[in-house]
Amino acid sequence: MAHVVSPLDQPSNYKDSQARVDRQKQNELLARSTTLYIGNLSFYTTEEQIYEVFAKCACPEDGGGIKRIIMGLDRNTRTPCGFCFVEFYTHAEALACLRYVSGSKLDERIIRCDLDLGYKEGRQFGRGKSGGQVRDEHRQDYDPGRGGWGAQAQRLEIERRREVEERYADAQDGPGAVAGGGGDWKQQESAPAEKSLKRGRSPEDEGDGRDGDGREVCILQNPTLSLLTIKLQGLRQRMDDDIETDRM
Repeated sequence: MAHVVSPLDQPSNYKDSQARVDRQKQNELLARSTTLYIGNLSFYTTEEQIYEVFAKCACPEDGGGIKRIIMGLDRNTRTPCGFCFVEFYTHAEALACLRYVSGSKLDERIIRCDLDLGYKEGRQFGRGKSGGQVRDEHRQDYDPGRGGWGAQAQRLEIERRREVEERYADAQDGPGAVAGGGGDWKQQESAPAEKSLKRGRSPEDEGDGRDGDGREVCILQNPTLSLLTIKLQGLRQRMDDDIETDRM
């Protein structure tokens, strides 16, 4: 039965390409390693969540516990990119995480745990061309927990959109393009026409409406009425003059 079920606390066959050690030396270092590599994390998983999960395998009463957590970051944006390192004080705690935590779910994702040779400065950054992990560089599926599409797929989509925009710009500027225009009638439509209800002034309207003696002059359009008005005004003026003569 022991040959059928593989032990859960054994490290994987992964070999760090940047580690300058042979396979035998690597196995010796892993046999006493207290560092775990955690993969397949969501970009939105926090350090506090990781601490809460892996602290369940810590043994503070035996002098153990979590020493530190190093979050994996995108090399360009300095944002989480889906992995981290967890350092314990004892090798037994790291093996316990391989048995009980690896393969469990965190933020609805199955996380992977593996023994690591040990954290060194610079390993917290992704090694992909876009700054993230290499696995996200070539991924063709859509993963909302890891930034959507893979980096290459996103670059292809950006290039496709740029080509479409360039073709559209050429079609607007090239021969046979549809003229823009239309600004004049829009302005006329937006500004309401002001209609005046007043009669326009004629040359006869010049002046202030008074004659040389200061008397108001009523100008009518009908010649007959104008003549009658003038006669009445003359008769009234003579009556006023007679009254003034009697007073004198």
